[in-house]
Amino acid sequence: MPAVSPRHLCSIAAALALTLTAPATTAVADGPDSAALREVLFVGNNWDGTADVIRSTGDFAKIGRINVIPDKEERLAEINADPIKWIYFMAIRNSVGEGHDQFVDDMYSTPDGRSMVVSRPSFADVVSIDLATGDINWRFPVSGYRSDHMAVSPDGTRVAVSASTSNTVHVLDIKTGEQVGSFATGDKPHENVFSRDGKYIWNMAIGDVNTALDEPWLDWTKGDRRITVVDATTFEQVKVIDMRARLDAIGLDDHSDAVRPAAFSPDESKLYFQVSFFNGFFEYDVASDKITRTKTLPENPDTSEDRTTWVNDSRHHGITMKPDGTKLCIAGTMDDYATVVDRATLQEGPLVPVSKPYWSTVSGDGRSCVVSESGADQVTAIDFATGRKTVSVPVGDHPQRVRLAQVPADWTGPSAS
Repeated sequence: MPAVSPRHLCSIAAALALTLTAPATTAVADGPDSAALREVLFVGNNWDGTADVIRSTGDFAKIGRINVIPDKEERLAEINADPIKWIYFMAIRNSVGEGHDQFVDDMYSTPDGRSMVVSRPSFADVVSIDLATGDINWRFPVSGYRSDHMAVSPDGTRVAVSASTSNTVHVLDIKTGEQVGSFATGDKPHENVFSRDGKYIWNMAIGDVNTALDEPWLDWTKGDRRITVVDATTFEQVKVIDMRARLDAIGLDDHSDAVRPAAFSPDESKLYFQVSFFNGFFEYDVASDKITRTKTLPENPDTSEDRTTWVNDSRHHGITMKPDGTKLCIAGTMDDYATVVDRATLQEGPLVPVSKPYWSTVSGDGRSCVVSESGADQVTAIDFATGRKTVSVPVGDHPQRVRLAQVPADWTGPSAS
């Protein structure tokens, strides 16, 4: 699955969706227009330009589908009229898109469950889509030429989005789409995570993942890769963490320091993260500022050893944690498996065969890990207790991000516009 040149122009997470105090099936939004909500999972079908809405537990059956590019013709006309935008649009298609346009990277619901907020890489924007009509409520063009991973604040009022070609994170009012702040990052900002109390935003910059300079001795060519932590109110930088020094300190100077998806422990004392090219993950102690444990996961003997064939420098891309903090679930992207790992011992469970898993998240009841199989156009649930697959559900073309969300209790899809 090699990326297609030109690879150097563009790049390609781990907060859950909204934290609600009422039970998921009966949650009530604030205000006079409140209505009963149900918890679901949003599945972004990147190459389709759609998002499937499925049940968050049990059989994970499909509930409805949303077209996230209802303005496609308008956006394409705008791109075709601007030579620079057209160059970047084509570069996204022929590099990170593996020959396809990237129409949905990340998505969340608004607190009232009435809208879906979506980042659309090929259109370099974020839009809010009305779940009842399928119409666009607002659109925010990001700086530069590509939007990427997002995160929602714990209170559900703000959304942070990475603008990967401008090294910027924009923070938007989720209801209006107005920017409330922004901050600078390292090269190619990727994953965003709000702290549980909403006071801080962590951004992971992954550098240039689309060059062919993939050998360890050429790692220095990949750019400024670092974690940037900012105050979520003032957007002032609190600290910068470069994992290069931390990896060197434990004798892993041949490993990339490009932090990919990451997950905090429930008390946020530990950060578990993946890096480019590595089949495994690390445990980082926040207080001591040190990498405390390394977990190397099995290699699939059928996986090519040619790093240039690994999509966007990934080997493993997708990590999530069981809500009680006892288990991790890992998407072994290029090795075509997913596995549950015991957090105390770091012992992995069965290697569940899945096709190019791109993300992992937790089911609504916290009992299952849900991974997107981008190579098979389905999502698969794995039981945390047994580490074994329970069900797979067909979705659209190239599912990537999967997020917990809320929709109206009786919602089955947008009405015809």
